[in-house]
Amino acid sequence: MTADMQTVLQKQRAAFTSAMPEPMSVRRDRMDRAIALLIDYKDVFAQAVSADFGHRSTEQTLMTDIMPSVSALKHAKKHFESWARNEKRKPTFPLGLIGAKADVVYQPKGVVGVIAPWNFPVGMVMVPMAGILAAGNRAMIKPSEYTERVAEVFAEAVPKYFAEEEMAVFTGGVEVGTAFSKLAFDHLIFTGATSVGKHIMRAAADNLVPVTLELGGKSPTIIGRSADKKKAGERIALGKMMNAGQICLAPDYLLVAKEQEQEMIDGVVNGVSTLYPSLLNNDDYTSVVNGRNYDRLQGYLADAKEKGAELIEVNPANEDFGSSNGNKMPLTIVRNVNDDMKVMQEEIFGPILPVMTYSSMDEAIDYVNAHDRPLGLYYFGNDKAEEQRVLTRTISGGATVNDVIFHNAMEDLPFGGIGPSGMGNYHGADGFKTFSHMRAVYRQPAMDVAGMAGFKPPYGKSTHKTLERELRK
Repeated sequence: MTADMQTVLQKQRAAFTSAMPEPMSVRRDRMDRAIALLIDYKDVFAQAVSADFGHRSTEQTLMTDIMPSVSALKHAKKHFESWARNEKRKPTFPLGLIGAKADVVYQPKGVVGVIAPWNFPVGMVMVPMAGILAAGNRAMIKPSEYTERVAEVFAEAVPKYFAEEEMAVFTGGVEVGTAFSKLAFDHLIFTGATSVGKHIMRAAADNLVPVTLELGGKSPTIIGRSADKKKAGERIALGKMMNAGQICLAPDYLLVAKEQEQEMIDGVVNGVSTLYPSLLNNDDYTSVVNGRNYDRLQGYLADAKEKGAELIEVNPANEDFGSSNGNKMPLTIVRNVNDDMKVMQEEIFGPILPVMTYSSMDEAIDYVNAHDRPLGLYYFGNDKAEEQRVLTRTISGGATVNDVIFHNAMEDLPFGGIGPSGMGNYHGADGFKTFSHMRAVYRQPAMDVAGMAGFKPPYGKSTHKTLERELRK
């Protein structure tokens, strides 16, 4: 398999080099084919996702995987030609006056590797693909081994729409993923856990491959005293219960004023009950992806309880989860948490919602700043000064005000993390730039600029004049 991957990489790079410069119509055609693949295979993908998860509704996969991918590709198709135009820059004074010209030229990088996660196994391949194809690159894809049916669909579908020199898929377990991450791509994008991201970066370093890492972490949700708790509760419930909380941007924990804790918990409970009157027998509610992750989440709850936390199970229809042979879990709200508990140390990635309290907003802000910079940060409230304080005194990959996750749905906003939550951005024009090389091109005028400026030896009067002028305070 390693040899096959290396062969395909060489094949793609050779095809890329021989086709330079490709007309924009080729990029447009590739994006059209990617859209066609998604729409033609949408139901097949939805069935494969559900089979891999144990259960996930067709509607959710269409909304969270297929639709965002199609939207990203359509957006890129509409704008990529304007993104690709050369950008004029000003030559250093006075060179512009005597005919010098400076431009930034956006060139495709070549072959981009895509390592995708299991939580949105179609979207996390095809949303970044919009920027990859719009920028004029070829792509090699490694889907997650945890969603092997989805990986098989990719392996079957991609060759029907793309030549191997344009796009290729490699399936398999950890050993395939490890070998894939060591290839000398022109760029590599990885979406997944921070712990795995460190290994990806080490592997890429051997070939000096530039990386975009979309990781995760603990995205805080700060509830201001001025927030509408009922509305906030429903929006938090929607973001936390979607995909059973298996979202890198899911609200990981709440920070709420001490005296409003119960009101906020009630708001979340009511939100869950409204959206999901039942859970176990509800097609709209997704299963935890596998037994390993189910056990991990149950371990967090056991650890929290043992260390003094109060567990509030949100089970609107009082269903018997214990007798189920699947991996569905109700939402559990966890009160009285502290940093000694695993639930406050690890990214949860499931239907568990810790609640912390604060006395002052500065205390909440200080707590966020004392921990790793998160992928997302959410603020609920109607106090504009407080909102501004939260946004200017914290740093996160992105932020949504009076809702959760939605900044990621804006194709014209960059999506990415900072520090342990990731590096680099994609979506829209920012994705185009990520997957492009910004080449500086300078055109020197006919006259002897170096001589005029005193840059050529023997150094003399014009040299000293230049130095005297430029080295003033």
